[in-house]
Amino acid sequence: MMILGLVRWMQPVHGYDVRRELLSWSADKWANVQPGSIYHALRKLTDEGLLRTVSVEQVGARPARTTYEVTAKGEEEFETLLRAQWWQLNEPPDPFVAAFSFLPAMPRDEAAAALRNRANLLRAGVESMRASLDSDWVRNRKPVHVGWMFELWLARAEAEMAWCERIAERIESGVSYLPAGLEQAEGWSGRSEGAPDAE
Repeated sequence: MMILGLVRWMQPVHGYDVRRELLSWSADKWANVQPGSIYHALRKLTDEGLLRTVSVEQVGARPARTTYEVTAKGEEEFETLLRAQWWQLNEPPDPFVAAFSFLPAMPRDEAAAALRNRANLLRAGVESMRASLDSDWVRNRKPVHVGWMFELWLARAEAEMAWCERIAERIESGVSYLPAGLEQAEGWSGRSEGAPDAE
């Protein structure tokens, strides 16, 4: 959707300019658009009939530069993808959630320390985002909605930061990881103390 949308917005446009624009948005960090895959994606979208080649320019020994624009089929696909993301809730996979599901395998002191470290990393990111929000770069050089996106990222980071601190305190307090009555259940020996089951 990102590449299709950018071609639609900037057309006619070279692949290089699409790549440069996506990098300026840091889309590799929040939209999982990797710089090395952009040219491949442009060719694939062209093969699928969503983009069309307007021209191919060769200047000296430089690589050929292809200019693209969106087809009618591409317009329709972009609208479909755009609305799907606006009207649906899609939870991205989070490796931390996978790791947290094995909380009892971590020693309590290490788990609490790791959560506090995560909160500190998030705090550093929040400070950086706040500085960006207050900067001339966001206030005067970017569309207003870019600032609103920063506000969304800030709210998410602040919520996770608070959660990390809260759970670290609970872990340190020695609270059992299991509901009352299951601490002694077969197969759960030692889980309330953070020790994994022996195989």
